[in-house]
Amino acid sequence: MVFGHIDDLEGSQEGATRLQALRAANCLKVLGKGVIRVVHRVEEARESCKLDLSNCQLMQVPDAVYYMLRNTPLIECNLAFNVISKIPPKLPAKFSFIKKLNLSHNRLSALPDEIRELTQLEMVDISSNSFLSLPACLFATPKLAEIRAQKNFITDVDADAVSSSPKLEQLNLKENPLSRSTEESLSKISQINIVLTKRELEEWEDLTV
Repeated sequence: MVFGHIDDLEGSQEGATRLQALRAANCLKVLGKGVIRVVHRVEEARESCKLDLSNCQLMQVPDAVYYMLRNTPLIECNLAFNVISKIPPKLPAKFSFIKKLNLSHNRLSALPDEIRELTQLEMVDISSNSFLSLPACLFATPKLAEIRAQKNFITDVDADAVSSSPKLEQLNLKENPLSRSTEESLSKISQINIVLTKRELEEWEDLTV
């Protein structure tokens, strides 16, 4: 019985080792496919000047991408549906001609101040992230006409910064927990189309209760 138990144990250990090897091989296969996908999309961007790295399981933009596109004047950059938690200052520095920047569905809570150097930026999408406030750098970009910031955790917005933004026309703040005072301040801005989700009144605010 003792020997049989040892044989079973060795068999189970061997099976576990094989399972780990299979999992490792699968991970490498997935990573390999991801690298190939990124390379193909970078090659496409060289022709179109539009970089689409959405759904690539990226935690950051690989340094190789900046190098491969060093002579390409990108006008669009799509990094949506990844797991990016930080945008480095070199992105706006290297891709300074971008007109459309899609950062939606990531894990971002801030943007670098260098974003203001994107002097051609017309649209930015930061929806479905973890922002607590709208990045101030966006209001300093001279041509920005549209900000998509729905589905974040934004409670307060600087209404003065919004109204003084030189070219801003559209601001989407749907599905954010905006405070009552913020909603009231934004409602006074008439020159910009601001989309909000109507806030439900707290019991203490509802005079009909």
